[in-house]
Amino acid sequence: MKISARHRFKGKVVDIKKGATAAHARIDLGNGLILTSSITNEAMDELELAVGSDAYAVIKASDVMVAID
Repeated sequence: MKISARHRFKGKVVDIKKGATAAHARIDLGNGLILTSSITNEAMDELELAVGSDAYAVIKASDVMVAID
């Protein structure tokens, strides 16, 4: 896989919930870190994601917001 995004985290899919148009995939990155991604059902099907699958969480953002109380 070649991709320009620098924030790639390999993990294992631990949960998938499909909605009407979007799906949420939870990826266990290890050390107690779980990332949840929202993708289209179509993308979920094309990737053939299933619980137990290896997957990468790829993060590319043009902005990072910071907040305080």
